[in-house]
Amino acid sequence: MTKKKAILFPKTEEMLRGFGENLRLARLRRNITAKLEAERAGISVATLAQIEKGSPAVSLGNYMQVLLTLGLEKDILMVAADDELGRKLQDAGLAVRARASKRSAK
Repeated sequence: MTKKKAILFPKTEEMLRGFGENLRLARLRRNITAKLEAERAGISVATLAQIEKGSPAVSLGNYMQVLLTLGLEKDILMVAADDELGRKLQDAGLAVRARASKRSAK
């Protein structure tokens, strides 16, 4: 059975390529060879090459393993941490009471 290829918008592909390039540069700044990085992450050198190219076919788990071995795993926690738009949408959808609640008679 043939695998379905993810259809991505050009902007998304560009962002993945940038992410992969950032991972490659982080590895090179640490003077780690591709072979050693792949061994540490528990993936093949070919998979690492795909990650560094920003391939959408590679699982998020493999991307995370590379982040972990580079000491960058906490960076993923910053994704959607400051969801300004989501908070504004949530606030706009809050129900506003028409009147105050009744006071109990004394």
